[in-house]
Amino acid sequence: MFSKLKKMPFTQMVYKLLFQFVSLLFPKKGLIMFESYLGKQYSCNPRAIYEYLKETHPELELIWSVDPRYEREFIEKNIPYSKRFSIKWLFFMARAQFWITNSRMPLWIPKPRKTIYLQTWHGTPLKKLAHDMGEVLMPGTTTEEYKEEFYQESRNWDYLISPNRYSTDIFKRAFKFDKRIIESGYPRNDIFYKKDLKETVAIFKKQHQLPEDKKVILYAPTWRDNQYHQVGKYKFDLHLDLKKLRNEIGEDYIIILRMHYLVAENFDLSAFEGFAYDFSKHEDIRELYLISDLLITDYSSVFFDYANLKRPIIFYAYDLEEYKDDIRGFYFNFEEKAPGPIVKTTEQVLEKIKEIESGNKLSENYEEFYKKFCYLEDGNATSRVVDVILNDKLN
Repeated sequence: MFSKLKKMPFTQMVYKLLFQFVSLLFPKKGLIMFESYLGKQYSCNPRAIYEYLKETHPELELIWSVDPRYEREFIEKNIPYSKRFSIKWLFFMARAQFWITNSRMPLWIPKPRKTIYLQTWHGTPLKKLAHDMGEVLMPGTTTEEYKEEFYQESRNWDYLISPNRYSTDIFKRAFKFDKRIIESGYPRNDIFYKKDLKETVAIFKKQHQLPEDKKVILYAPTWRDNQYHQVGKYKFDLHLDLKKLRNEIGEDYIIILRMHYLVAENFDLSAFEGFAYDFSKHEDIRELYLISDLLITDYSSVFFDYANLKRPIIFYAYDLEEYKDDIRGFYFNFEEKAPGPIVKTTEQVLEKIKEIESGNKLSENYEEFYKKFCYLEDGNATSRVVDVILNDKLN
C-alpha cells in the first residue's frame, strides 16, 4: 500500500516540499546518513565507513536508512536506523550534513543544498555502466529514460569513491561525473588485510553450523538485465548441477549460494542438506569471501574484491556470447584477462576444481590482474576516504 502511495505524483510533491522546508530551517552538523543497496543491507563501503567513524569520531550522529522489510538485521546488531521514506527519515535526511550510499537515491528526494553526498558505488566495473550501455534491457524504463535519470542522479554527487585508476576513467565517462573522485581503494576491502582472519572464519562457521572439516565453495553470480519477474525483481535459473557436484566432491566440499540482491528467487536446497547452503540473504558478502576457499562466479564484480585474497576463481559463464554481445557488453577482453578459467558446463567446473586440488591453484593472469585492480588495497582505504572528505568538512 505504502509502496503505491509513495509513487503517486501528489505524494511525491508534498514530500518534496516538506523535505525542502526542513532542510532549509534545520540543518544539523555532524549528522551522517548511511544506506546500502536501497536500504536492504548493512554492508559494503557504507558499512566500512560507518564502523570506522563510530570508532574514530564518537561525537558524530550516525544513522542508517533502512527498508522496513530488512530492519531485523539492524535491530539485532543494535544499529541506529530510520525506516526509509518515513516522516522521521525525512527529518534525518533533510537535515543531514552527509549522505553516504552505494546506490542511487530516488530523484524525487531533493538533495539539500548544504548536504554533502558521498557516493561510494559498489564495484569495479566489468559490465558496461550507465551512459556506456548501448541498450538498456531492464524493465520499467527505456534506454533514454535510464540514462537521463542516471545523469540527473550523478549531478547530486559531491564525491565518488574509486577503487583504482581503471575505474576512475570509466566512472568519469559512464556517470558523466566531473567533480572530485577519491581514488582510494574500496573501504569494504580493508577487512582482507586484518590479522585475525582465521579466528573470524572459525567464529562464522560455528555460528552458522558449517562443517569445519570441509572446504567451502562460494557461488556468487550476477543478475541478467533481460530476465525478470517485475521491476527490481530478477529471475535466475540455477544452471549449476548441484547433484553432480555433491556426488563428485561432496566428501571434501560444501557450496554456499549468494545471489545478487536484485534476484528474487528462493532456492529449495532441502535435497542437498549438508552440502548446499543459501546465504543470499546474508547481508555482508565479505564474510562469505573470508570463509571460502574457492569462488565460482560469472560477470559479477565480486571477483575484483575476491582477488585481494589471492584464492582461486572459476568463471562459470554458460551464456557468455549472449551476455557480452546482447545484454551488457564488457569494458575489457574478459576471455583473455579473467583471473581464472572460463567454463560453460558443470562438468568443466568439476574439472577445474580437481585441477586446483592437484596444485594448479591460480591462473597465469592472476598476478597481472591483481596489480592492475587491487594495487590500492592495503587495509587503509577507509581512513584515506575519511581524511580526504569527512575530516575536512567536519572541522
